[in-house]
Amino acid sequence: MMLRFSWPATACVPGPSGERISCRPSRRRGSILVGLLWCLALLSVVVIGVLHTARMDLLVVKNYGDRIQAHYLAVAGIEKAKALLYQDIRERSRSGRHHSGQLYDAPEHFRDVAFGRGQFRVFRHGREEEGGGLQYGISDEESRLNVNVASAEELGKLYGMTPDVVKAVLEWRRADNTSGSGGADLEYYARLQPPSQPRNGPLQTVREILMVRGVSRELLLGSDAHRNRLSAIKGDDREASSLSNWDAGWAGLLTVDSSVKDTTASGGDRVNIQSADEHSLTGIRGITSDIARAIVAYRGQNQFKTVADLLDVTAAQNQNQLGQRSREGATGQNQSAPPPNAQSPNSLPSAPTGPKVISEELLMEIADDLTVQTEAGLAGVVNINTASIEVLACLPGVSRDLSQAIISYRTSSGFFPNTACLLKVPGMTRDIFKQVAARVSARSETFRILSEGKVTRTGTRQRIQEIVRLGLNEFTTLSYREDDL
Repeated sequence: MMLRFSWPATACVPGPSGERISCRPSRRRGSILVGLLWCLALLSVVVIGVLHTARMDLLVVKNYGDRIQAHYLAVAGIEKAKALLYQDIRERSRSGRHHSGQLYDAPEHFRDVAFGRGQFRVFRHGREEEGGGLQYGISDEESRLNVNVASAEELGKLYGMTPDVVKAVLEWRRADNTSGSGGADLEYYARLQPPSQPRNGPLQTVREILMVRGVSRELLLGSDAHRNRLSAIKGDDREASSLSNWDAGWAGLLTVDSSVKDTTASGGDRVNIQSADEHSLTGIRGITSDIARAIVAYRGQNQFKTVADLLDVTAAQNQNQLGQRSREGATGQNQSAPPPNAQSPNSLPSAPTGPKVISEELLMEIADDLTVQTEAGLAGVVNINTASIEVLACLPGVSRDLSQAIISYRTSSGFFPNTACLLKVPGMTRDIFKQVAARVSARSETFRILSEGKVTRTGTRQRIQEIVRLGLNEFTTLSYREDDL
């Protein structure tokens, strides 16, 4: 559009003497020019406003599209981790291994993987013994202490966990409403704003501990106030350097999801030494007929609490006689003549005497094939191949020095093939092993995957955390969380 400007027309009139002529601009034409300029200014403002609004709408649509793309980039990381986990568990089953550790720090699979218009990464925060910083891989829930299973003694070993808080946690998860000293009484929770009440059952999430009496955000979450696995420091660039002083509080040590099946490394059923007959026991490589007979005779007087009790089995004569009496009783023979030294039903069992029939070396060979449990799953067990020094030190009988010795041994000698191999660790005695045997595992089946998708051109990010449980024939998602960054 072209605008033409011309000088305004003038009106000329004779002067007073009739000799000069005075020319003055027309007021009408000047007012039109001023009005035109105002119209142009208003039109410019309207056009600029429309263009700005349109630009903002385009940016909103574009940002929304970038978030969607970042979301699916994060999903790609989750799905890749699941696929590699499933492949790993299949390979371990075929080779009869409990743990490989291949996906806990695998930057070749998980570090800034280019995909479409962006990239994704799967990462976790490295523990103290790993040097801190970022580790590109998955983590497992069995490396944490299960708050729904841990005893008062185990919880009490956590830094900052007072006896009152331990009682409150135990009362919170207990399946009744009775209160105890320092525990979860209904009146206290009813007075809160807003009021609440104890769950009286297993905690559903770790964050639920914030509702327990005496638990603060600083103790539970540390510097990870947003529960996004990164420090909440303003201006954090989300790189390894920003995590040097990262503190996850109790949340980095606790879980509510840990559980493994009571099966062998290859996925087969274990033999229950508390109920199996001699024929089933001799089916285990390394157990002879004499050893099987001694096991059956031993459990006639003693109950197996863990497989570690096999170290106490002896080939004593009184056990052989008791085993013979049990077999004769089953066939109805010689039931009227009790053997010498027989005990009355109300007397205590005699201490085992005679040579031990199962050595520590033999136990390390057969431990993975045996169990004393009747349940299909082992809830809350701690994986000795992945647990941190803080978690290992919470186990009964285990000191911080022994925890460090366990970590040093698995670092220098490789992962433990089964729990009985803890006996190789310097400082691990038989008595301590008996205390921890029922609380540990050599493998994990529940994994935490933290994936971040990023659109390269705009830097838009989306983060997804998923906890999954794997088996040879199943794949279950236990929890899902998504964060905008």
